[in-house]
Amino acid sequence: MDNVVSYPVNRARSNGSVEFQELIELIIERRHQPEDRYEIAAILESMGWNDTRANLAFGVEDVFELAEELWEAIRQRVVYTPFTLPDRLVGLKLALDIFKSFLRGLIFALPMAISVFAMLTLRFSLWSYEKLSIEFATCIAVGTILSFLTVGGFTQAIARRGFFYLFQNYYNMARRITFFFIRYGIVACVIISVLLYFVNLVFNIYPQKMFMIIVLYYFFLSCIWLSVTVMYMLRKELVFTALIVAGIGLVYLMFVILNIPIVLSQLIAVTLVSITGMGLALYYFRKAEQREERGIAPQMTRLSIMIYAIMPYFIYGLLYFAFLYTDRVISWSTDHPWDFDQQYMPYFIWFRGPYELGLDFALLVLMIPLGISEVIVNNLMRDLEISQKSFLGFDYAKMNRLYRAAYVKMLAVSTATAIISAIIVYNAVLYFNVKYLVYAGKPLLPNDTAWFVFVISLIAYAILSIGLMNAVIMFSFSQPGFVNRALAPAFAANVLIGFLLTRWVDYSWGVYGLLIGSVLFTVLTTLSMIKMLGRLDYYLYSAS
Repeated sequence: MDNVVSYPVNRARSNGSVEFQELIELIIERRHQPEDRYEIAAILESMGWNDTRANLAFGVEDVFELAEELWEAIRQRVVYTPFTLPDRLVGLKLALDIFKSFLRGLIFALPMAISVFAMLTLRFSLWSYEKLSIEFATCIAVGTILSFLTVGGFTQAIARRGFFYLFQNYYNMARRITFFFIRYGIVACVIISVLLYFVNLVFNIYPQKMFMIIVLYYFFLSCIWLSVTVMYMLRKELVFTALIVAGIGLVYLMFVILNIPIVLSQLIAVTLVSITGMGLALYYFRKAEQREERGIAPQMTRLSIMIYAIMPYFIYGLLYFAFLYTDRVISWSTDHPWDFDQQYMPYFIWFRGPYELGLDFALLVLMIPLGISEVIVNNLMRDLEISQKSFLGFDYAKMNRLYRAAYVKMLAVSTATAIISAIIVYNAVLYFNVKYLVYAGKPLLPNDTAWFVFVISLIAYAILSIGLMNAVIMFSFSQPGFVNRALAPAFAANVLIGFLLTRWVDYSWGVYGLLIGSVLFTVLTTLSMIKMLGRLDYYLYSAS
């Protein structure tokens, strides 16, 4: 047998040959994206290549040298293969897309605006009433806060996992996972209700009649919040808004026309709205499933893995609503001998009307920023899809710098929107304060305490809206850890500052806890955004 002569490889000859290109195709057929040269060597050997054959065919010393050449050629293919870029939206299409995004964000806050409007005109809404006694107002407020704290984590879990399956058109799986969390949310409400019953029985926190009203509002409002999440996920926000309007109309029918007591009217309406909301959620899912392509149905994720995946989002839901309501709880549990709004504290938590009124009207400041945030996030994610295919792999640093600069502009737009929104809401309340005095014989905000809380919370919510924009962007990158690491210290600051100021100064100063917490949350999320965009390539990869 003649000896085989080895000679230095001519890369230009071997790489350009038809045989070499055919071999690349065969390798890619076996493994679309080989990990490294050693995997290619293993594939070659499995195809019958040895050192002698490699030398004869391409003039290389052995299979490993051939694998090295193939690896370099495949890497060049990956880097330089042209992509088909998505079409950029321009002109009317861009304007319509922006308007739809803004409207989607705005519609999310529409039920809140309708409730405020109902209070101004009818003097009651689905779960509030202007002339309600402080005892009943306390029951409704405590039930509402408990409902948000209980199901806040479940709503985030539903949204996260539900959207995950909806984006893949797995409507059946989306329905199953959604109602899985809804069932557990309702079970949690029942368990907490039983525990609260025994705690109240032992410590006598509230009279039995008040406690039963708290539990009824708590349970049915929890069901409403769960159904709201499903409506939002299925893009049926207007349906839920119509449910709120119908519920208020039902309260009007029973309370004004049939003279049924307001609390009973509201409980009946809330019950019917919650049941209808759940029924509609199931109906829309079943309807969506009819569009699902038939094939191999995906398996439900193992419970342990699913819990691990959604736990950061669950924690966010719990922390977020705890942050929003902690100043109320702290203020309403403050007992001062010089407090002229209430001379004594008959129960552990006692509703303070002026404080609540100030917060409720200030919440309106979030409507416009929520719409703008939706536009900003949609545009960012659409541009990122294009940019990933526009930049070469070696240009990641350039892309990172580009989007960090773009974020500064987003931050400026969000800040300007928050300021403008705050000015609009302040002047609107100032104007309607006088009009309401003529219409109802008293102003919207009845005293200096209400005005004080309104102004400070207006600033707090305006600042918070910027932090929420940051949070939505980080959620889009599947980075809830950044958000929670900002929200936890913000919540702690809210509790500490609010508690100290309410005990040292006045119960209304609890709103400063909300303000400082909002500032801290926004600052920390902004720093996290800058850090994340500095390594945008990594976080894009991890999110994918």
